[in-house]
Amino acid sequence: MSKNIAVIGSGSWGMALSNHLAEMGNNVKVWSFTEEEKNLINNEHKCKFIPDVTLNDKIYCSNDVVEVVKGADYIFHVTPSKVTRKVFNDYKEYVNDTPVIICSKGLENSTLKTLDEVLVEELPTVKVAAFSGPSYATEVINHIPTAIILASKYDDVLDNVSKLLMNNYMRIYKSKDVVGVEIGGALKNIIAFCAGISAELNLGTNAQAALITRGLAEITRLGVKMGASKETFFGLSGLGDLFLTCSSDESRNRRAGRLIGKGKTVEEAKKEIGMTIESVENIDVAKKLSEKYGVEMPIVNAAYDVLYNNLKPKDAVTMLMTRNVKFENE
Repeated sequence: MSKNIAVIGSGSWGMALSNHLAEMGNNVKVWSFTEEEKNLINNEHKCKFIPDVTLNDKIYCSNDVVEVVKGADYIFHVTPSKVTRKVFNDYKEYVNDTPVIICSKGLENSTLKTLDEVLVEELPTVKVAAFSGPSYATEVINHIPTAIILASKYDDVLDNVSKLLMNNYMRIYKSKDVVGVEIGGALKNIIAFCAGISAELNLGTNAQAALITRGLAEITRLGVKMGASKETFFGLSGLGDLFLTCSSDESRNRRAGRLIGKGKTVEEAKKEIGMTIESVENIDVAKKLSEKYGVEMPIVNAAYDVLYNNLKPKDAVTMLMTRNVKFENE
């Protein structure tokens, strides 16, 4: 049966999900922040971030978030993490029993909270799910086989949203570990940023393998301290998404790292990428979380120093390589 879907955010991932949901036979309304994107979607059925694709004509876009949310059976929230609380506040009184599926990958800087915690803090009765995993928007919108994880403590949300999304090119796995899925999705961006620097410095595949492995160790240590299951980080939202974003310049976080590796400033990198770079937005959060929970995260600390303390990328590599010898699982 066709459902009324609200998608909050008109970036590449928001529009890929919108197109997928519309192709599944649903009525999809999208909220966009800009008049330009609204007109492009409604009049030309195009997304500025995926220009080669024509969007399904069942998609309607509005700049009025209340218009988009009213009457929705499901809400997919796909805004940058830094504005998640603000935008949610703009429509939360219309949520009622409507599940909200968080499709953003990030953390809130001011509170160090995961995005599901932000929503529940603002509306304790909201039924929240987190949707994450290795999923480039361009591949999803072109029907390339993709497996993604859906996490929620609500069984009805897991069952119903899985049915809403799953077909022969999108496979859904379920989880109850919301915090693990959120942490894996947010922190892998920072390691992907480092992978971009590594690639730009021509450090080779040995270094990339080490970076992915040790980056996963850091993410897992922190996630477990925050209450997540260790096994989650060896799944789609952990290792799967980490491998994807570290391995291809399709990742805006990896591309941002390459630009920093070339000597660009943070502002220059942001301008050239043209979309939110969650790794840059969340590196301060990750550092503060490591300090709060007493977790050693040398890669995260090195990335922070490169971005904000003028540490040269090559010096960061030397610093990481010459740390004291440790047992691997320490």
